[in-house]
Amino acid sequence: MSIHVEGTIERKGFGMGTWALVSSKETYELHKAPADLQKAGLKVKVSGQIREDVMTIAMIGPVLEVASFEVVN
Repeated sequence: MSIHVEGTIERKGFGMGTWALVSSKETYELHKAPADLQKAGLKVKVSGQIREDVMTIAMIGPVLEVASFEVVN
C-alpha cells in the first residue's frame, strides 16, 4: 500500500537500533532508510510503501520503505 506521511525522524534503541518516522497518528519503522534521512529530529514528508512482507526485531509499527522524501520546516 502506497502512503504519504509527514512527521519527525527518530532513532529508536531497540536491538541494534532503527530509524522511525513518528507522525501524529502512527510510528513507522523505516526499511533501509536513505542516509540523508538518518538524522534525528528531521521534519519530513515521506512517500513510500508499507511492507507487510518484512519482519523486524524492533516491531515498533508498520514497516515503511521510502520511495521519496522532502525536508519541511
